[in-house]
Amino acid sequence: MSHESSESDNERYDTKLPARMDRLPWSRFHWLIIFALGATWTLDGLEVGLVGSLGAVLTQPGTLGLTAAQVSDAASTYLIGEVIGALVFGWLTDRTGRQKIFFITMGIYFLGVALTGLATGFLTFALFRFIAGLGIGGEYSAIYSAIDELIPADYRGHADLAISGTYWLGSGVASVITLYLLDSEFLASGGSWRFAFGIGAVLALFILVLRRYVPESPRWLMIHGQREQAEEIVSGIEDRVVEETGADLDEPDDDDSMTLEAIGSVSLRNLLETVFVNNTRRAILCFVLFVTQAFLFNAIYFTYTLILNNFYGVPAGQTPVYGIAFAAANFIGAIVLGRFFDTVGRRPMITGCFGISGILLGITGYLFLTGALTALTQTLMWCLTFFFATAASSAAYLTVSEIFPLEVRAQAIAVFFAIGQLAGAAAPALFGQLIGSGAPINVFYGYLFATVLMLIAAILEWFWGVEAAQKSLEDVSTPLSAFEEGSSSTDSGASGAGGSD
Repeated sequence: MSHESSESDNERYDTKLPARMDRLPWSRFHWLIIFALGATWTLDGLEVGLVGSLGAVLTQPGTLGLTAAQVSDAASTYLIGEVIGALVFGWLTDRTGRQKIFFITMGIYFLGVALTGLATGFLTFALFRFIAGLGIGGEYSAIYSAIDELIPADYRGHADLAISGTYWLGSGVASVITLYLLDSEFLASGGSWRFAFGIGAVLALFILVLRRYVPESPRWLMIHGQREQAEEIVSGIEDRVVEETGADLDEPDDDDSMTLEAIGSVSLRNLLETVFVNNTRRAILCFVLFVTQAFLFNAIYFTYTLILNNFYGVPAGQTPVYGIAFAAANFIGAIVLGRFFDTVGRRPMITGCFGISGILLGITGYLFLTGALTALTQTLMWCLTFFFATAASSAAYLTVSEIFPLEVRAQAIAVFFAIGQLAGAAAPALFGQLIGSGAPINVFYGYLFATVLMLIAAILEWFWGVEAAQKSLEDVSTPLSAFEEGSSSTDSGASGAGGSD
């Protein structure tokens, strides 16, 4: 297997840097990582929520005067931008480093959302939505890589789920803004709607400032021949953690040392071979988890207002209240259940969250079919279902970021994110048609289909899931750079990439 590498002779050396990072106690430094990098999901939730809420305003005279179809088309360009951004910047993240890319992607998002507020018609609005999507899509691959490589193993599951759950903080804020401002004369008049997009731009600037204090991933540096810089960063983090917590840091055991060759980046061919050939079962598992969670969330989240309007007669102006409750249940589920992913374990928790949410969704569909629900109880059933489903959805991202080798981590995240987004894009259209038919039985069939998908994902996770709780990333999936006596780095990397399958 050939590798693209800027290093000559592939320097070989022993290191304990991953073990040193994983044995750190929680500190203010790790909170910085959470806020500076994890805020991406809050921005995405805010962005999607605001644009959805402002769609009706943008069709009014005195604003952009868009048609309903153009509002939908602009949403599609945002999705296309996300997919392209994930693939392009995922590729760059594994080649040029995490730090450089998460500055670029947030800068692109800032540019896109700021320009959106200056749009003059459909073409400029759609173009600027596309640019914002590029930034957010790139963020997903760059940020998840950096977070998992900087957060200690004992906290990685809880941190990832909490970060993913903040999407619903942004969604909840969007619902609040909608509830109090959408029908106001200020927001609906003239160009005043433009101020709503300024919220995302201001937050993006704040995040860019915070990111100045986030270092490059030492794990990425050590496989690119930059040992001294990696050592300097880890030593600096250790000094900071000791100062903040007063903890005594023991030297990792010799068993925690690993031998690496600085092979640098891998080719596209080797990426595909590593992910889809050497790790076929893991790739299938990630495919199912991503497609299932994307279909479920897009199907319900983007159509729940239609059900409230069409079947329960809830006025459009009151639906944000239900959206706030829905967002709160999702966020609380991620926070409450997240800690168990690090204690009970990945496999039982992911299996349970997919299975329980699937069963609850099926029960919700049956109660809806029989007319046993009201708008309030329907929303409560959604909240209960997604209390578990949001943890399942977040676990899909956690899984793909843990179970593939360091050299291809960002690209693997990008590939499965793109697959999930494209698959999930069909869900709102499908459920929209089912709801539009006016027949409860058709909606029930849609719920039943989503239930079956969730149960398939739960079964597959139980049999093929990888237990990564409180384990070093290098133990879950051996880097392609890892060297063992008697074998080449290629051989050790290929076998290590298969992990414990």
